Amino acid sequence: MHTVVLGAGVAGVTTAWYLAAQGRQVTVIDRQSLAAAETSYANAGMVAPGHSYTWASPRAPGVLWRSLRDSSQALRLKLNPDPHMWVWLWKFLQNCTAERSRINTGRKLVLCRYSQQQLQALTAAQDLQYERISRGALYMYRDEASFARGRANMQILADGGMQLDALDTNSVIAHEPALAGACQHIAGAIYCPSDESGDARMFTRHLAQRCREAGVKFLMDTSIDGIDSAGGRIEAVRTSAGRITADDYVLSLGSYSPIVARPLGYSLPIYPVKGYSVTFPAGEGYQPPTLAGVDENNLVAWARFGDRLRFTATAEFSGYDTRHTPKDFEPMLRAARQLFPNGADFSQPEYWAGLRPMTPENTPILGKSRHANLYFNTGHGHMGWTMACGTAQIVVDLMHGRQPAIDITGMTLA
Repeated sequence: MHTVVLGAGVAGVTTAWYLAAQGRQVTVIDRQSLAAAETSYANAGMVAPGHSYTWASPRAPGVLWRSLRDSSQALRLKLNPDPHMWVWLWKFLQNCTAERSRINTGRKLVLCRYSQQQLQALTAAQDLQYERISRGALYMYRDEASFARGRANMQILADGGMQLDALDTNSVIAHEPALAGACQHIAGAIYCPSDESGDARMFTRHLAQRCREAGVKFLMDTSIDGIDSAGGRIEAVRTSAGRITADDYVLSLGSYSPIVARPLGYSLPIYPVKGYSVTFPAGEGYQPPTLAGVDENNLVAWARFGDRLRFTATAEFSGYDTRHTPKDFEPMLRAARQLFPNGADFSQPEYWAGLRPMTPENTPILGKSRHANLYFNTGHGHMGWTMACGTAQIVVDLMHGRQPAIDITGMTLA
């Protein structure tokens, strides 16, 4: 059996690996020169089931509305005439009730916990190196009111089996001494001891090399121009390297999946949400944190990768535009300097912006399509790194007629 995987991000490469492990011939197609060159390139780096909350919450509509006047909001809406954005936003708003938020968060948590188990097993079996830190993560609050809300919200994750510990300021500093200089800005934090961090790009590229050693073929620098179908089946993928045929196909193109699927008659509820990251050198002479974490009041995440320190922030609804200017990073830089004044060399920023493939529910689209030999593994949103190994295993199980290990209600095309 020959399978073509469309996309060489973390979701596509993990899918290729699990397929090859089943003895399949696998070809991966991507327009970039290297794997993990788009959404997986410089993401937050957190493997964080302990932060599995859906973005579609009762508070989200107000944040989006305020963002039209205040660009400092963590969720930012930039008005544009794209009808796909407006359809997506309507579906997103329908998921912003307390009940839908609870259901979607619960589903997301189950998937994230399962996926972390798969990631840990794969990392151990293949000795994958990606500057992993497995000492937990801190979700930090700057005032008592927001800390109280955080403790109340964590109950849904605790009910789902997560160990979450509420820490006062002194305990936060004990867990992460690098925050000592910012103690006046910390009311408390929620600590998840099982969360991790690591460089998703490094992981993906090392796993891609393992895939090549296992016989997977990568067609890089190859654009996908269209998909031919007939009789309810996919016949071929049209690419800049010619027509590529296979027995079945997996669509794993992140934010670009809806564009490729649309001519086939699919209206995938996925829309790009732009995120920003900045990475600094943090070698000798600096005091970077060792635990990953999130400044919950500013929704700025941080993670250390060896001698680098990365900050990520913002969810901007602005279409497929990945342009950025230094001004876009000013809010996260203020938070970074305040929390970790000697954490890194802040004079040497490496700026980046990428597109998160979001569904209104914040859960991915997995498994069978209406075409007999086309499968989806896409729409992972802001937690693709956390979800990748789990969704890959689920899709491969479905392709082989096996029941997935977890309930995937709400994560299929249906």
